[in-house]
Amino acid sequence: MSVWRSHLLRIGDRCPEYGLGNVDFKEHIDACCSVVFRELEHSGEDILKFLLQCAEQLPHKIPLYGVVIGLINLENEDFVKRILEITQINLQDAISSEKCDQIRVLIRFLTALMCSKVISPGSLVNLFETLLSSACTIVEEEKGNPSWQPRADFYVFCILSSFPWGGAELNEQVPEMIEEVMVGIQSYLSIRKHVHDTGVIFFEIGEGNDKTLDEKDFLEDLWVRVQSMSNDGWKVDSVPRPHLTFEAQLVGGKSHGIGPIIFHEPPVPSLGIDGGKQKHEAELRYPQRLRRLNIFPSSKSENMQPIDRFVVEEYLLDVLLFFNGCRKECALYMASLPVPFRYEYLMAETIFSQLLLLPRAPFKPIYYTLVIIDLCKALPGAFPAVVAGAVRALFDRIADLDMECRTRLILWFSHHLANFQFTWPWEEWAYVIDLPKWAPKRVFVQEVLEREVRLSYWEKIKQSIENAVGLDELLPLKGGSNFKYRAEDGQESSPQHALSKDLNSMVKGKVTVHEIVLWVEEKVVAVHGFKCALEVVIQTLLDIGSKSFTHLITVMERYGNVIAKMCPDQEKQVMLIDEVNSYWKDNTQMTAIAIDRMMGYRLVSNLAIVYWVFSPSSMQQFHTSDRPWEILRNAISKTYNRISDLRKEIYSLKRSVLAAKESLVEAEAELEAAESKLSIVNGEPVRGENPGRLKRLKAFADKRKEEEISTRESVEAKEALLARALEENKALFITMYKSFANVLKEGLSHADVDGKQDNVLSRNADAMAVDPDEPLTMEVDEENERSKKIESQNGCTIEEAAQWRRSTLAYVKAFTRQYASEIWPHINELDSDVFCQDVDPQFQNAVYTGLGRPTPQS
Repeated sequence: MSVWRSHLLRIGDRCPEYGLGNVDFKEHIDACCSVVFRELEHSGEDILKFLLQCAEQLPHKIPLYGVVIGLINLENEDFVKRILEITQINLQDAISSEKCDQIRVLIRFLTALMCSKVISPGSLVNLFETLLSSACTIVEEEKGNPSWQPRADFYVFCILSSFPWGGAELNEQVPEMIEEVMVGIQSYLSIRKHVHDTGVIFFEIGEGNDKTLDEKDFLEDLWVRVQSMSNDGWKVDSVPRPHLTFEAQLVGGKSHGIGPIIFHEPPVPSLGIDGGKQKHEAELRYPQRLRRLNIFPSSKSENMQPIDRFVVEEYLLDVLLFFNGCRKECALYMASLPVPFRYEYLMAETIFSQLLLLPRAPFKPIYYTLVIIDLCKALPGAFPAVVAGAVRALFDRIADLDMECRTRLILWFSHHLANFQFTWPWEEWAYVIDLPKWAPKRVFVQEVLEREVRLSYWEKIKQSIENAVGLDELLPLKGGSNFKYRAEDGQESSPQHALSKDLNSMVKGKVTVHEIVLWVEEKVVAVHGFKCALEVVIQTLLDIGSKSFTHLITVMERYGNVIAKMCPDQEKQVMLIDEVNSYWKDNTQMTAIAIDRMMGYRLVSNLAIVYWVFSPSSMQQFHTSDRPWEILRNAISKTYNRISDLRKEIYSLKRSVLAAKESLVEAEAELEAAESKLSIVNGEPVRGENPGRLKRLKAFADKRKEEEISTRESVEAKEALLARALEENKALFITMYKSFANVLKEGLSHADVDGKQDNVLSRNADAMAVDPDEPLTMEVDEENERSKKIESQNGCTIEEAAQWRRSTLAYVKAFTRQYASEIWPHINELDSDVFCQDVDPQFQNAVYTGLGRPTPQS
């Protein structure tokens, strides 16, 4: 790396370029400018591009880059004008293509340039007013489209979020103009709708606990923080102000202007369902960047001003964004932010808020897992304890945590422990063994241990919980498989045992699939019936493939036709899935993998999986295990991924059609030009081109035409497959929601006939919250007393029925939210077929909340 690149990249860091441990911003800026000035004449264009790249991808260093550009402005105005031109072009492109992060960072960059006298304050305020005007137009009922309020909120957020980096300078230089902007923002906030994020909050709102609805939304909260900063003299401790050190020099530079920015109009407003779909699309394009997960008490950050908390969050989110894929660098920058106070607790809250962010995390969960691991290693004296405290705090509220967040937390926690020798003080949570099997805390521990076994081996996990007496009862059984025809000493051999042995011998003898199919039809089904035949075939084939994933896949590939012949319809496929579940009843991972592979090989349909998940045996696990939900998630995801892949293939093929068409036009033009050339020989016209060349040109043109035709046919074939997949997708969601409606209507029991279920549920949720001032034994006794309450007709307590219903509704909301983009196109059919008048109101509310759609009652 060249010297000037290294200095620009490392400015503000503790590094060899500036002397290890030296963080004097003035020395860094002086050294960087000295190096850049020497190379500006020879490498000006490269420096310009790299400087802008650094400002966009290291936004926590923007104040430093602003001063560097300000000092360059004193010597080379043309270079700085070029920087502003490119910045304006990039900002216009980002607004047109809706690149939210780039828009936000570029506006912050322009604010820093204003502080360094590179651009005039009035020019920046004009940009703010343009943003504000566009935002106000969007939320107006007559001229705009309120469904696109997320875009308007984002524009105002960009203005407010830039104030910590330049509010003091604007207030000092153009106080009247900044006051007008503040008044304009106040007016905007008065006409916009308060954002009720009930569908994407981390913790469920229980009965008598609706304060979340009255809290400020993200924009109102930021506005309060900015007002507090304004009243405090625009003081911000977390934003460095190196331009003040160079103010005497910078004031001699010429300030430049920013050209006009054009904002596109919002889409034409729609009513009813279409309006809800537009709102969903707007939220996808302009997502809320952060939803605060308040894990720790406010005393952990009491020395931090409200605006400083926002700035540190911005720093952390920017580092996570721009260092995605560079985990070690990400952890390094997160641990060394340019702030004068400690922020480990806020850092943990911010990372967990992103890991659990709804409707989806910005990056894959593994990224956050690796960053947390690296931070624990980089800050061994502080961060591991903070992470442990966060886990304990979330565990205390696990009963109220959103179901999707709970699943993510389980996956993260088990993976995190796998990187630290599975070390955890499990004895603290050993009391969960005395809770009912459906208690959220017990289910959480059970699922974490099950995931740990997947990541390691049974004996290792058993050893890790040896200090927690009785907790080993929550481990899955060792081994996992449940082969019905295993030969044991002293056990009489049944006809099924003999059949299984015969099939095993045929497989080992590499008998053809056709012969096995004939054997099944003539020797097994005809004599013992279909159910017996299915048990023998599936149990035996799974047992042959049980040694490893590779063995299982090999068996599926070689003998999938045997299974396909036996189970051609959904009813038999449901029986097939049940048999797979029976074989792997103690191994959720292998059950999910086997069913997933069967769906991949078209041995079972996604509808069959849905029917099985909502069968009576699976329903009993809705509140005690993630097994049925994992299998259902896999089925929906596989269907969704197939549609996504087909869309990508069609898009690629259509581009190939255009390229093939262009190539064909060129070939035909060349052939036509060659054929038009004539020569006169002996008074007769003849072709002037070489006959061999004409033949080659014609062959080339014919080949291009065939390629175009072939590609078009491929597009048509893929579009037909896509249409079929979309129909399957629609059928899948309609079937799933009908199944949800039916099981919720029937319930796990009839325990809720008195209509008091919700009150019991509320009391149960409150009782399960851990009070650190009370002994754990008291909690266990209370739980035991509650578990002994009146039982219903089928032996299920009222509280268990309430928890079953609560879990099922939580999964309804989670699935709806996760696949909202695929559900909206089918909302008319769902409204007419499922969400009719006699549907359970709580079920309908869960679906509507997941979609972000107003409920009929509201």
